[in-house]
Amino acid sequence: MADYEFLTTWLLESPREPVWEAVYDQARWPQWWRGVEEAEEVRGGEENGIGTVSRLVWKSLLPYRVEFEVTTTRVEHLQLLEADAVGELSGVGRWRFYEQDGITAVLYEWNVATSKAWMNLLAPVGRPIFEWNHDWVMARGGEGIAK
Repeated sequence: MADYEFLTTWLLESPREPVWEAVYDQARWPQWWRGVEEAEEVRGGEENGIGTVSRLVWKSLLPYRVEFEVTTTRVEHLQLLEADAVGELSGVGRWRFYEQDGITAVLYEWNVATSKAWMNLLAPVGRPIFEWNHDWVMARGGEGIAK
């Protein structure tokens, strides 16, 4: 497995609550986030979302799709969302939300490992491309949520 650590920041001219709601509602991501082809809840969790399992399918400009499931493990309303991923990518994703003077900062940490054999074989030379791919997808999310 090849390990990756990413940190993405979005600065949005918006109060925190609508930004939180957009990120929290994964099923709606394909409506505003280019690159998210599918996002569906597989199993509901607790009232606050902990334990919810969702299946996500991602596609960028590169000619492959990545599919994995995420299980929400931590929810601190308007502040933090955390989930464990399993599948073609496995690891932990963590969203943090901050607001000051009408600007919301969203920080996303994505610490994952690839499980597809071809990705692991190509990792020594493909890492820059995989990192570029992640950055492209996250930039599309920032553009989509800003609208």
